[in-house]
This record gives sequence, C-alpha cells and structure tokens, in this order.
Amino acid sequence: MGKITNEELLSKINAKFEEQVTVVGEPFGLLTLETGRESIIGILTWLKTEPSLQFIYLTDITAIHYPEEKGKEIGIIYHLHSLVNNVRIRIKVFLADGDVHIPTATTVWDGANWMERETYDFFGVDFVGHPDLRRILNVDDMTAFPMRKEFPLEDPNRVDKKDYFFGR
Repeated sequence: MGKITNEELLSKINAKFEEQVTVVGEPFGLLTLETGRESIIGILTWLKTEPSLQFIYLTDITAIHYPEEKGKEIGIIYHLHSLVNNVRIRIKVFLADGDVHIPTATTVWDGANWMERETYDFFGVDFVGHPDLRRILNVDDMTAFPMRKEFPLEDPNRVDKKDYFFGR
C-alpha cells in the first residue's frame, strides 16, 4: 500500500463518525481531530482494525493543561501511526478539571498501560478500567500532579532574582 492523504483519511473518518469528530487542523501535516470521551475508544478501535487504515502503532498518550479554558482544562492526546500507509494522526479529548475520567485504551493496545500511568501520574487523568492505575515516576504519597499549571514557576522568596541586583 502507498501513502494515504489526510483528505482521504478524513473522508473515511467522517463517513464512519460524522457527528463525533471535529477537525482541529493540520499542523506540520499532522491531521488533528477532537472528539469526546464517549467516542474515543470506538474511534481508536476502528482506526486500528479498519483494513484500509491499520493505525496499529500507538505512538503516545499524553495530556495538556489549559487552566484558562473553562470546561476544557485538561486535554488527553493520542498519537497514532499507520505503518503501511505511512501516515500519522492526532486525536484530542478535552475534559473539565474535576471530571477527568476517560476510558482506558489498554483494551485496544496493551502498550497503552504505561503511557496512561504516566499521564495519570503527571496530570491526574483517571483512565477508567485501567488494570493498574498508580503512580509510575513520582512518589506514591504525592498529592499534586506536577505537569499541571497550578504552581508558580519560580520561588517568589529567592533573593538572587531581585531586580536591584541587575540595575533595575
């Protein structure tokens, strides 16, 4: 098989999931879609098992925190790669802070296990149905999620950062 274009890929997705996906854009040629938590596992499963697409490689699952976007503060991002068609796709699901529950993708890819654990560890995303959702890199008794933009970037009490040291 040759390379499938983003337009062909989008037409196939729209034919199957017309009302469930929104096109975000194509930054650097990477087709980026947005969907809801109710649709994500169905879309991921179809992209993997559809014979003409075969997005069999789950490149990454991660998240992002936009505290200024009310009702869409936490975004869960899936990167998939179709090796036979030489094409990639990004799918995003945005959730409100305080309601960051999404079905696990371990039912589609076994390799999603540690990716979801890392996303939970750093962003606090609860992957419902995950076989072993616990911290993977941070200490177990940590109460914060360090990749969220909830903390100042610098310690305001540092004395070596005062303006008068720099002639200001």
